[in-house]
Amino acid sequence: MPPRHRPGLLFVVSGPSGAGKDTLVDGLRTRMPRLRYSVSATTRSPRPGEREGEAYFFLDRELFERKAAAAEFLETKEYNGCLYGTPRSFIEQTLADGYDILMKPEVNGALAIKRSFPEAVLIFLLPDKFSHLELRLTNRRTESNEQIAARLAIAHEELGSIRQFDYAVINEQKRSARRLPSGARRPGSRYPSRTASHPSL
Repeated sequence: MPPRHRPGLLFVVSGPSGAGKDTLVDGLRTRMPRLRYSVSATTRSPRPGEREGEAYFFLDRELFERKAAAAEFLETKEYNGCLYGTPRSFIEQTLADGYDILMKPEVNGALAIKRSFPEAVLIFLLPDKFSHLELRLTNRRTESNEQIAARLAIAHEELGSIRQFDYAVINEQKRSARRLPSGARRPGSRYPSRTASHPSL
């Protein structure tokens, strides 16, 4: 008889665009190879260096909407003119198999996931200074000034949701995160709101 698995934990990292989510997630995946990463689907165009099935599943809007109508996403959201969604089957099966999952949806998507999985651990990543967001977005050189301004406006709104997250982690300009919050506990306990600076957490 196969051994019984404890259900996996779902770690959801979110925050404003430019806060450093990609760097944090890449570091965690390197340090924790058994941690499964949930790849989201999106209708936005790939950025330089992004690969299909690794960064995102890149879909055209028509196909995305067909999948959404068939309830194939755990949650969907339109963000800055593009659609994003979390494939349902991967999440449910991986957690049932006992693996922890790491995700990095946008803020409203993270809150929608919390409603579907109340035991998900939500981590809000934010910069030590809001001005650093604009600098990081500008340094990407992937978007126009108008698109950057739209992302910064969205970021102001997203900061209002921080108290709905279990953890708030400050991404300091000259330091980087590589660990999940050390105080994260198994399901069955309430996660206290907490703010930490990395890398010490």
